Amino acid sequence: MLSAAEVDAAAIALLEAEARREQIGLLSEAHPAITLDDAYAIQKAQMAQKLAAGREIVGWKIGLTSKAMQDALGIDTPDSGVLYDDMLFASGGIVPKGRFIQPRIEAEIAFIMKAPLAPDATREDVLAATEAVAPALEILDTRIVRKDAATGRVRKIYDTVSDNAANAGIVLGEARFAPDDVDLRWVGAIVQSGDEVVATGLGAGVLNDPTTGLVWLAQRMGAYGQRIEAGQIVLSGSFIAPIECPSGTRINADYGPFGAVSISFE
Repeated sequence: MLSAAEVDAAAIALLEAEARREQIGLLSEAHPAITLDDAYAIQKAQMAQKLAAGREIVGWKIGLTSKAMQDALGIDTPDSGVLYDDMLFASGGIVPKGRFIQPRIEAEIAFIMKAPLAPDATREDVLAATEAVAPALEILDTRIVRKDAATGRVRKIYDTVSDNAANAGIVLGEARFAPDDVDLRWVGAIVQSGDEVVATGLGAGVLNDPTTGLVWLAQRMGAYGQRIEAGQIVLSGSFIAPIECPSGTRINADYGPFGAVSISFE
């Protein structure tokens, strides 16, 4: 376990990296004994700083929901991060140049909540507490290097969780659906970068049912004294691999009858 001083120092380093648009080294290298509890403590310490600076929490994200991504990191659990008000982008909008360090996007299904979720929430509880589901893109960024240049070691889950699960932004499509009016396992998207199709996927790629992620998140948050609240947005996890978005990239995700969502990077 890290000391309180080490947790605070890591949180400050990550906040400064975000402000400078510069990456720091792997926390898993600097602190070989780091635990998942430490990583969430670092994330929570950043949350306290952001809230004190005037940011508002608008929701939560679930990551590492696909088996391929879990296998890549050698884990068997998702992770989660916080969505803040300054992370919201309108569909069809433009991300200003220099806003992020190494932006990537993922296609997801967003849950918009009308009631809070208890830690012991079931799938039925999640559906009852959801006002609507919508197509969405998550913008990822990394304030921690993906790979250490000297050792060749790559990020571990402790790094991603500490780094707010690599979360940087959310783009919501305009379409809204009642969660029990669609089979979320079969909701999918054709994702284009410019005029090229670069990814396709189905909701079933997210823990076999995107709703399952919210059950996991409610339980995880309960263990850390947090809760999904009414009015918040929850990104349920990506069903495609991350797509790199250098300057000049234009992304469009066509969800068919479920709508569409797009974003461009200046």
